[in-house]
Amino acid sequence: MLRRLLNSKIRDIAISATHLDYEGSITLDLDYIEAAGLAPNEEVDVLNGSNGVRFRTYVIEGARGSHVVELNGPAARLGMVGDPIMVLSYAYLTEDEIAHHVPRIVSFKDL
Repeated sequence: MLRRLLNSKIRDIAISATHLDYEGSITLDLDYIEAAGLAPNEEVDVLNGSNGVRFRTYVIEGARGSHVVELNGPAARLGMVGDPIMVLSYAYLTEDEIAHHVPRIVSFKDL
């Protein structure tokens, strides 16, 4: 049996832009993506600390070092520039893998 567990969490980031006229997704600085062990196009949950909204989308690679956190398409209606968010990814693990799994939690509080 496989169970879905937290694989990584990016915390202490804020929305830098929104783009309603786009097909959808969240654009993240490549540094954020790599630090969390995410892959471009990977499904993620986004949690907005300002309004309590939680939604699912996929990751698009932004420029390295840009600190970009952009909500695109319909997701652009779910947050405003400056809102603090978290981005979570998950992994399906066997019971044996669960015993040794440690989620990767990364913070960008000092940016």
